[in-house]
Amino acid sequence: MVLQKEPAGAVIWGYGVSGATVTVTLCQDQETIMKKVTSVKAPSSSWMVVLDPVKPGGPYEVIAQQTYGRMNFTLRVHDVLFGDVWLCSGQSNMQMTVSQIFNATSELSDTAAYQSVRILAVSLNQALQELEDLAGVDLRWSKPTSENLGHGDFKYMSAVCWLFGRYLYDTLQYPVGLIASSWAGTPIEAWSSERSLKACGVPRGFIPSDFGTGPSENSVLWNAMVHPLHNMTLKGVIWYQGESNINFNRDLYNCTFPALIEDWRQTFHRGSQGQTERFFPFGFVQLSSFLSGATSSDGLPHIRWHQTADFGYVPNLRMPNTFMAVAMDLCDRNSPFGSAHPRDKQTVAYRLHLGARAVAYGEKLTFQGPLPQKMELLADRGLLNLTYSQQILVQRQDKKIFEVSCCSDQQCKWLPAPMDTFSTQTLALDITSCQDTLVAVRYAWSTWPCEYKQCPLYHPTSTLPAPPFTAFITNQIPDDLSKGK
Repeated sequence: MVLQKEPAGAVIWGYGVSGATVTVTLCQDQETIMKKVTSVKAPSSSWMVVLDPVKPGGPYEVIAQQTYGRMNFTLRVHDVLFGDVWLCSGQSNMQMTVSQIFNATSELSDTAAYQSVRILAVSLNQALQELEDLAGVDLRWSKPTSENLGHGDFKYMSAVCWLFGRYLYDTLQYPVGLIASSWAGTPIEAWSSERSLKACGVPRGFIPSDFGTGPSENSVLWNAMVHPLHNMTLKGVIWYQGESNINFNRDLYNCTFPALIEDWRQTFHRGSQGQTERFFPFGFVQLSSFLSGATSSDGLPHIRWHQTADFGYVPNLRMPNTFMAVAMDLCDRNSPFGSAHPRDKQTVAYRLHLGARAVAYGEKLTFQGPLPQKMELLADRGLLNLTYSQQILVQRQDKKIFEVSCCSDQQCKWLPAPMDTFSTQTLALDITSCQDTLVAVRYAWSTWPCEYKQCPLYHPTSTLPAPPFTAFITNQIPDDLSKGK
């Protein structure tokens, strides 16, 4: 397995006979590196030690010995590495395995260089109370093989999780531990503690949703699949969820998602005796596009917006130390798993790892596409001028993807604002379709804004798409990005 490296100390815990002494020893090549002694606490019959911080690398052996009177019992774990441990959670797009994605055969065989990336998959379980230990694991800590990376559809190993870890390993060149804990068709309420749901005023409810194939009761997956891990020392979390909230408590998602992040951070920090950072990095995927059957067509852009707590970008004041992979241009209408499950998980993971490198590892690099920072209404010329925060690559002119809200007598309607002239950081929109008062502007505010990698606006070097936004027209954003409902 992989344990969290310095500067944090890895937490190791387990169970035993109340009152017994437990000695945990870290060895390398038969030589003792450190020893920690503790006792088994009643009534939980559990014990816990925090190792001194260890540099990345290995392999080590971890030995736990329990003594109680004349009773003596020893457990050994071999081939333990120290590195960064990431938890991956969410619904079906996180659960999709490596055998379900594009180029599956070559991805499954690409493991030789990644034997220091270790994987663990949590079993699907739900509980009405917070559990202290996992009810089961589908895959115990393992080295990657083609068999365990592609073990059935929506089983293990999570493709987004694996590819994210692989890209990180390419950059970090030290061990990475990946824990997958996800369940298809589940709303955020199932992954949230009672505390965080209460803070958002979430009612106790069941899910009438086209995406509700998994458990939907409040907190049942938090209780059984996340809380049992809360003693672990982690580097961070990545998350891909939201489809099941398009028609369920959608308008609360701008509260429930930031609240989940905050609550997971508090719980893991406390559970690890302060070893997991209080504001550990939390990355997520902004929902991709899918052909809506029964789903109402305007739900998806609202969830995408709420995933950013209505700012349009992260990190932000309500979501500090977070990063986001935009995926609306990674659509897949011919996916054998339905268009809601696009097969290009490589680009998703690549964009996520760029965010991690910037936010979690402090690299100076572009990890988000361009957003406008200033708007100028040139009414006499029939133009709205947008100035972007970074350089823009206009891949193609689009007549519909930008819209303006045009109001007369309290009646407002969204009209297309075709893209007009542009330069390296500015873009003019043709607003002649609006003869009345111009109130707001929005971009990519639809279920399926563009075809695969064909959105009109990207960052020139990093191929990152401009994220969707909605904003009131003043001469100032991004503050107003947050209020542009």
